Amino acid sequence: MLRVGLTGGIGSGKTTVAHIFEMLGIPVYYSDDAAKQLMNTDPEIRRLLTEEFGNDVYTAQGLLNRAHLASLVFPDPQKLARLNAITHPVTIADSDKWMHRQSTPYAIKEAALLVEAGADQYLDFLIGVTAPENVRIERVMKRDGVSAEQVRHRMQRQMPEEEKMKRCHAVLHNDEQTLLIPQVLQLHQQLLEKAAAIASS
Repeated sequence: MLRVGLTGGIGSGKTTVAHIFEMLGIPVYYSDDAAKQLMNTDPEIRRLLTEEFGNDVYTAQGLLNRAHLASLVFPDPQKLARLNAITHPVTIADSDKWMHRQSTPYAIKEAALLVEAGADQYLDFLIGVTAPENVRIERVMKRDGVSAEQVRHRMQRQMPEEEKMKRCHAVLHNDEQTLLIPQVLQLHQQLLEKAAAIASS
């Protein structure tokens, strides 16, 4: 089975693209959702997060206090790096197990920080989703109810989009000018052919 990564900067439309692939019958592993679940359920992550950020990182009910954790790590690049160092290896291992359970010609791992976390080295093919910066900022402002300045601050913590797209084998343009679905359909066909060629070799 072909292991495919899907990435892009904040507001690029990764989730929209992932949903189109799902409608085509392709399973998608959503790394952010998985990481949130693992932070609540994985004993080792819970221990490390508590040691690193204090007992208040979990509520009295034992659930991750996401707002508190965000208030600690997002203003501090070093703390954010430590959070990523705790969560990324476990999420990568979890996604690898998930990949092995799939039976489709290819499966997709979706992650904003896929390249930054080094997870792309475990994949066979990497798809990038790109959009102009002003479009991305507007999308995130509407989605999250935040200011343009806050969006730009988040963007600064990610690899520059141009550099990230250079790492990808295929790039989808989600600029609200170019139709997105035909791009996905064409790439889907290419991936099916690539998976078939590998399976028959």
